[in-house]
Amino acid sequence: MSKKDIVLDAILKQGTLPLFFYKDPEVSLQITRTLYKAGIRVFEYTNRGPAALENFKVLKQALASGEMPGLELGIGTIKSVQEAEDFIAAGADFIVSPIVNPEVGKLAAQHNLLWIPGSMTPTEIYLAQQNGAALIKIFPANILGPEFVSSIRDLFAGQLFMPTGGVDLSHDSISTWFKAGVCAVGMGSKLISKAVLENREYDKLYNDTLKLLEIVQTIK
Repeated sequence: MSKKDIVLDAILKQGTLPLFFYKDPEVSLQITRTLYKAGIRVFEYTNRGPAALENFKVLKQALASGEMPGLELGIGTIKSVQEAEDFIAAGADFIVSPIVNPEVGKLAAQHNLLWIPGSMTPTEIYLAQQNGAALIKIFPANILGPEFVSSIRDLFAGQLFMPTGGVDLSHDSISTWFKAGVCAVGMGSKLISKAVLENREYDKLYNDTLKLLEIVQTIK
């Protein structure tokens, strides 16, 4: 299997894609270790601050040393080709974007990496498809809601969708999204909250991640 197929398969199997950024590299590493310990094998670090690239390199160094075998580590909030190039050079396993930038999609394709662009309208979904997006992020999902996916999925038969934002850590919320037709749910601050990051609440994150994975597996 290609790297693109391996990552897509991992997201579909896991049914959820955790994501976060934190300015402190050591906290970022501990959060990653906690997610892995709880069973996460694919997740997204987000390009949300000036420390993101260096922190991402710290995470990749840990993986290179033999820690967390089998973890697929992607980068999110990629809007430009330059950002994509920088993180691909740092070893990103996949690329997630809040927008549809076809040039980023082309770059990901050149490196045989999965590209997950964010879309808010049918036109953006179509544009993402035309540029090879196997998985499309519904964003911002808190604005669009599960009804949006239910309404457009027949227009784009066979397309894989994943909401980010607006997914709560509850059986009702997650099941509503899956019933609407998504293949996985992105989980940011509802899983890795500001309090978890700032107060180093690793035990809480571990338990919440176990809960998330259990919910997803009972629904899928």
